[in-house]
Amino acid sequence: MNVLVVNAGSSSLKLDLLDERDERIATQHIDGSPASPEARDALADFLQGARDIEAVGHRLVHGGPDITRPTVIDDALRRRLDAVAQLAPMHVPAALNAIDLARARLPGVPHVACVDTAFHADMPEPARTYALPEDWRRRFGLRRYGFHGLSYAWALRRTAELLGREPDQLHVVLAHLGGGASVCAVRDGRSVWTSMGFTPLEGLVMVKRSGSVDPGMLLWLQTTHGLSAQEISDALQYRAGLLGLSGGRSGDTRELVAAAQSGDQTAELAMAVYTLRVRQEIAAAAVSLDRLDALVFTGEIGADQPEVRQAVCDGLAVIGLGGTLDARQDADRMLARSDADVAVLLVHPREDRQIATEVRRTVIGTTARQR
Repeated sequence: MNVLVVNAGSSSLKLDLLDERDERIATQHIDGSPASPEARDALADFLQGARDIEAVGHRLVHGGPDITRPTVIDDALRRRLDAVAQLAPMHVPAALNAIDLARARLPGVPHVACVDTAFHADMPEPARTYALPEDWRRRFGLRRYGFHGLSYAWALRRTAELLGREPDQLHVVLAHLGGGASVCAVRDGRSVWTSMGFTPLEGLVMVKRSGSVDPGMLLWLQTTHGLSAQEISDALQYRAGLLGLSGGRSGDTRELVAAAQSGDQTAELAMAVYTLRVRQEIAAAAVSLDRLDALVFTGEIGADQPEVRQAVCDGLAVIGLGGTLDARQDADRMLARSDADVAVLLVHPREDRQIATEVRRTVIGTTARQR
């Protein structure tokens, strides 16, 4: 089955048409909001030019409380997706725009919603529960959802292959470091803790997002200094993180690492804060495991920035990590010595292949049930 994977991010649109062997037949990466006229035109042109599309997989960052597995998109499901759009406002509305256009242009093939939150749907109750009033949790559905699930599912599969073991035999910490970033603890093939929570804003310092900050500070900014909820949201989502730490200079770790190595103290502080928070979240994830078989780096930064990987591991000797890592990144590989206390692995992100796998499984399963 040839599967078109539509991956709408907050500021980009990735299109990959994969054949039955998961080889790319066609691909296009569109910079800019998927809701922009340029992106919509590019998607329309891609759909018109592509041939032999038998199914479409749409990546959705948030599935809300009800969508906990890959699901064929019909009109009823599409209406339900509107209800979760504000839980991930940087991502879901853009993805819904892409879904609507693709369904209109390709009405005769199944479209499947593949949600990042599904990987964490069965997290243990203590790991997903916030210490908030019970009536709030019940009325508003407040819980930790977790994100980057498609990336984690792929990284877990590849880690098992590289280690020669089954996924359900592994106790690992997975670190997805990209524009958005999070850490996940996997025990016996299941997510048991992750650093992102109700929205993709919690947890690590990210490229433009703040990650976790003191909620009392945000209340103080509102009540004492009169900042509106919109002003605070805009700052936390778009002007914080590495971009904010660098004084607006850049959120790109490649630029900040180079600047720090040249003696720029602002860039040095930005990277020190970033790597410290990654180390802290990795250590926090490890306490949810019975043992630590491996630390796995994935995501664009995790896969492409050896300086970041090394800086993170240099501060984790207390949980058996450290030493010089292999800086090569041409392929998925072991980065630490084979006799190291904990394996360190690099897995390049391939959400497209994970989505294609889930689409085929869902479509085939739906067809079998209809028979």
